[in-house]
Parts: sequence; C-alpha cells; structure tokens
Amino acid sequence: MSGAKDRFKDRGELDQFSHDLDLDMDAPIGAAFAAALRDPSGDIDSAEDEVDALSDEGFDDDGFLTSTSSLLAAKMAFEAAPAAHSPHPADAREPAADDLPPPPEASPDTVPDSSSGLGSTFDYAFAPSDSGGDRMIPRIAFHAFCVRTQMLGLMRTIQKDRRMSNVSMEVFEGGIQTAIDYYVNETAPNLIVVEATGEPRQLLSELDALAEHCDENIRVVVVGHTNDIRLYRELMRRGVSEYLVAPVDPVQMIRSIAGLFADPETPFVGKTLAVTGVKGGVGASSIAHNLAWALSERVKVNATLVDLDLNFGTTGLDFNEDAGATIADALMSADRFDEAIMGRLISKATERLSLFTAPATLDRTYNLDPDTYGRVLEQVRASVPFVVLDLPHIWADWFKSTIISADEIVVVAGPDLASLRNGKNLIDFLKAARPNDAPPKLVLNMVGLPKRPEIPAKDFGSAIGVEPTLVLPFDAHLFGTAANNGQMIFDVAPDSKCAQGLDQLATLLSGREIQAAKPSLLKKLMGR
Repeated sequence: MSGAKDRFKDRGELDQFSHDLDLDMDAPIGAAFAAALRDPSGDIDSAEDEVDALSDEGFDDDGFLTSTSSLLAAKMAFEAAPAAHSPHPADAREPAADDLPPPPEASPDTVPDSSSGLGSTFDYAFAPSDSGGDRMIPRIAFHAFCVRTQMLGLMRTIQKDRRMSNVSMEVFEGGIQTAIDYYVNETAPNLIVVEATGEPRQLLSELDALAEHCDENIRVVVVGHTNDIRLYRELMRRGVSEYLVAPVDPVQMIRSIAGLFADPETPFVGKTLAVTGVKGGVGASSIAHNLAWALSERVKVNATLVDLDLNFGTTGLDFNEDAGATIADALMSADRFDEAIMGRLISKATERLSLFTAPATLDRTYNLDPDTYGRVLEQVRASVPFVVLDLPHIWADWFKSTIISADEIVVVAGPDLASLRNGKNLIDFLKAARPNDAPPKLVLNMVGLPKRPEIPAKDFGSAIGVEPTLVLPFDAHLFGTAANNGQMIFDVAPDSKCAQGLDQLATLLSGREIQAAKPSLLKKLMGR
C-alpha cells in the first residue's frame, strides 16, 4: 500500500499511527460524539491489552486488524452507518493494500474550488431520479469552522439556501483548534461542521479535545481531504456524525445535515411539483391537472393533486368531482391535520391519483400565514411520492414560500409580451431565491393561435433566460372538449401532440419512463 505508507517517515511512525487509531471494529458506530470519546473502553492506553487478548487477530502491513471476525464486524457497522450522498468509500470490505488510493496532498492547488456549488467529482444537483423530495432543515443552531476559502464559500452558499431558512448559522475562519478555543467560553450549538486539513493522527487528537466542550446531543460533521475508509471507520467509532471528503457540493452538505435531523417516524417525503402561470389564462391549471394524471396513469406512480386556488380552482370541474371536503378544511384546522383527517378530506380520481380540490366559492377569504400552508403540505408529502401543486396567479407571502420550497417548478407562459415580462420577473426571483436548485421548467402554451402575433419560442427563451422545456400547440377543440366533459386530454386524444408533450414532461419530472399498457391476448388474436 504505497500511497498510505508514503505519509509516514518510517515504520515506527506508522506503528504509532495504528496504535493511535486503536481500531475496535466491534464498537458501535454513530454513538453520541462526546460520549464515545469519553468512554473508558475507547481509551488508547488500553489498546495493547485488548489486542493481546485477541490471540486470533492478525495485522496487515499498516498495523490494522485483519481477522475474519473483525472484518465481519467492520462490514456490518460500516453498512449501517449513514452514507447517503457521501463521497467517502462505499465499499464495506477491508481494502487490500493496492485498493487504497494515495491520499490527496493538502496543498490549496489540489483542492478544487467548490464554492460555486459545482464539485469536480460528485454531481449532487437536484435531479428527478432522486427518491423522494428534500426536507426543510428544522430550527437548529449551526456553527461552521472553515480553513480554506473554498470551504468558506461553500458555507456562505448554503447559508442562503431555501432549505436552511429555519437554521441559525454562524461561519468562523479556522479549523478544529479555533472551535476548541471558541467553546471554552461559549455554548456549543446543535451542529458543528469543522474542516480538517492535517494528518489523521492530528485530526483524532483535536477531536478528542473538542469533545471535552460538547454534550452528548451535539452532532459533528468533519470535512476532510483524506479519502481513507479506515479513517472514516475510526471517526464513526468515535461518534462523529458524518465525514465528507472535499470538494463538497452545497446540496451534498445540505442533505447530509438534513439526514442528521430527520424524524425517524417520518423517513419519507414526496417530491413537490409546483405549477403556476405567469398571468391569467395561459392554461397553468390545465397543465397541472394533466401532468398529475400523466404521472399516475402513464408513469404509474402514486400522486396527489392539490388545488390552492381556493376561490376559483377548477380541479373539481376538470375531474368531474363534487367533493364535500376540500383543501380549505385542512388549512383551517392545520394544527389538527393528520393522516386520519387527510384520509377523510381527500378524494380519489383514479387508483393512483388523489385530489385535494378547492372550495371554489366566494363566501370567504383566506388570510392564512405561510406556516399553515407548510404544515398541511408537509403532511401530504409524507403520504405520496409525488405532489402536484396547482398554484394560482397571485403574489402573496404564502405563495412565495410555497413555490420556493418546491422540489421542481413548472412556469407556464404564452408567447406574448406580457408573459415575457411577468415570466422573466418570476424566473429571476426564483433563481435568486433557489441558487442551488435547477432553474424552473418553462412551458410555452397555446403556440400557433391563428392571426395572433407571437414571439418565437427561441426568442422567448433567450429573452427570459430559460429555454422552453415544452412547447404546446394551440388546440382549442381538444382542451375545450376535455374541460367541458370533465376529462383529461389523454381521454379525448391520447395520440395528440399535446398529450405526447405532457408525457415527456411527466417523464422528465419523475425520472421514470411511460408505462405503456400491454395489449390483451384477445386483441393479439384479433390482430389489433
């Protein structure tokens, strides 16, 4: 293992490193940070006694335990450790000498600039193929100690992220020693992220000292520059919550933090797809409703359509549903809204598609705060893989918070000047509010209206700053027939260009292919 040995001047120093690590593969991984470090059983002074008692244990050239029992315990422990979106090695087997890559140099020239959010090795940008949606991180206090300018840039980037809106975050210049000095007189927060640039032995020693100022409930994330599975195992054994290898992408860091504070009772949240129009009459609700139908009946995934146009929503009309209970009932009693109440309020359009219709009456106004919408939608997300939000053309606090927090956004516009102006304003706002997310998907609808002057799709996309994801032709007869009959366009004309375009949009947003219906045996025999 030439790469690992090159870090040490002689065999004696290497033996001292293995002694310092004192790998006990049977120790539980993921224990509380301070508790693990204060555990007398983990004291380095007792390492030699423990090793002597294991007569069947062998050592490799670097002084690490290599017996069958130790390897099995290490494999089970490493597989149980949280590894989602982490760039540390994923292989749980004990690596051979030639398997371990040489550690990267600590020179600034060898560390890619990750402050822009684009790591050179790992792509953690949001993608439809990821399972589930992204959680908002709860209200926690978070301190980050950064040595390099790249790490400082990363922390300042995630500080502005939508998922961090509830977090009280402070960024400090300096590494673990700076954190130790700071917590001599200050109380440690819920989460500490530290950047480590020294040798593994130095890192472990500094973490021992840091643990003296941390209670058992504090979570610690270490960002280092050594990609070594054995170091990772030792950090986990000592109670470190996560170890990430630089360069770290903003989304990778955010998801790692979110995983540390996830509620084990609600391990899953669905993806939220928000659909809104840049002005009235561009067909955003029709796109939202047919998109939800395409997800459930064409892609074959469970989905829920939520109509948030409380006074003028058309979900009940488009699906020919006359539901007595609506989304307004859930919003008016958000504190008591749970899975049981949701089951009574929701209606089923198909086996896979559920509806939260709007009351669509003018008997009251709804002056609700953004947190109310957030609580209800989080409950819905916990029950289904995909949630499609039909958002009205409105500008209010709850609208802004809802659309910003969505996993994917579809902006519907027409090929005219008003749509161009409003669309550019909206997309510029969303890009600024969601710097680490993919830009919104632009759907250009009703293209080709006879005798109407239009802005060409290419020029429209160039001016607005986002190329159209989907261009739907004007088809008054198709959409009019579907709307008047309470049908989807797939029911009226499944082979039309509009239906095919919405199939493509559903595939893009879900990351899954259309599940074509297999012809029956009778149709095969009849040649149909």
